[in-house]
Amino acid sequence: MTHEPAYLALAHAMADAAADVIRPHFRKRLAIDTKADASPVTVADRDAEATMRQMIEAQFPDHGIRGEEFGACRTDAKWIWVLDPIDGTKSFVSGSLAFGTQIALVHRGKPVIGLINQPITGERWFGTGSGATLNGEPIHTSGTTALDEAILYTSALEQFDPSRHDRFSALAAKVRFTRFSHDCYAAGLLALGGIDLLVESNVFDYDILPQMPIVQAAGGIVTDWDGRQLGDASRYDTVLMAANEELHRAALKALRPA
Repeated sequence: MTHEPAYLALAHAMADAAADVIRPHFRKRLAIDTKADASPVTVADRDAEATMRQMIEAQFPDHGIRGEEFGACRTDAKWIWVLDPIDGTKSFVSGSLAFGTQIALVHRGKPVIGLINQPITGERWFGTGSGATLNGEPIHTSGTTALDEAILYTSALEQFDPSRHDRFSALAAKVRFTRFSHDCYAAGLLALGGIDLLVESNVFDYDILPQMPIVQAAGGIVTDWDGRQLGDASRYDTVLMAANEELHRAALKALRPA
């Protein structure tokens, strides 16, 4: 990858800079605005993304940018940065630690760098073709292959329409247990081997593309609920992340429409 060291360094520098912006706002009383899609946003979200965008413009002005708060520019560029300054804003404004900054670098439609950074705990997941790490230490997904032994996470049940809610419920009935509302932190736990399945619906590029290089480099599988590979899109109707191929096959079977 041309200039790969510089790209890796920029990803880490942006995560550091975003954390510096976000940290002073954590567990403070913040004004919460509501966006057109009814999701919340704060000054911390906006300022963190603005800071990261400025860093990209200063170092790689020919690169494209797609961000949650300020939209897209140069979308026909060969290299595009995908930014989610605070994934899990509802957790952030509630004082919960289940949030993080997400950064991806997409090359010709394929996410090749993924980063999830928790600004308060200092946990940083990073993934490239060379492997996945947590704070620099190699990580790997779990070896759980039996569905009834698997731990399933999802971010928000309200994201599921009725038919997908039924399909999710069919899967949830077969696993060891299910937990909710961890957003990007759940993808980090999947890559680390703490959980085994992550199922999402009605999510955006900035939600998923930063997670894919991490989960895949750690040994996981990422598709939609019908087993199709995820392309480079602005939105994904369904996402299934599994710790390994065998568990992925079992989850796909459970998710099939009745």
